[in-house]
Amino acid sequence: MKLKLSHMFAFVCATCLALGVTVLAQDSNIGTWTLNVAKSKFSPGPALKSQTLKIEPWGADGVRFTSDGMDADGKPTHFEFQAKYDGKDMPVKGNPDFDTLAYKRIDANTIEATTKLKGKVTGTGRVTVSADGKTRTLIQTGTNAKGEKINNTLVYEKQ
Repeated sequence: MKLKLSHMFAFVCATCLALGVTVLAQDSNIGTWTLNVAKSKFSPGPALKSQTLKIEPWGADGVRFTSDGMDADGKPTHFEFQAKYDGKDMPVKGNPDFDTLAYKRIDANTIEATTKLKGKVTGTGRVTVSADGKTRTLIQTGTNAKGEKINNTLVYEKQ
């Protein structure tokens, strides 16, 4: 049985589209996440009063990330970036502790991040989404913009 070239092309396109949708659907980080301050640990403190993350698909293998919240003094915070899971530095807007971030996917529920400020590595992070998809935990180490060592565990709940 011969397939017409146009049918074969349509089949290949449909298959690629289906695979692309499957890959995006498997990104457990996508969604809106709210910081559970009581379950989180901040060293040094003080803790944030609140934080909400909005993580959306971006391109074939990346995310658009927006963070809004309140710092310990009740002042609004906001930062954002777009990143692929390719380990390449991408610009970050609005975060005093880092101006670039690189994401690398470890598995379906785990990401490693490296942050830099003015080209110098300032921190690393490991994000893990629970098997049930309801909890997102970020373990973060490094140095903040004040030069203080940080060792934070931020626990988020899916909305």
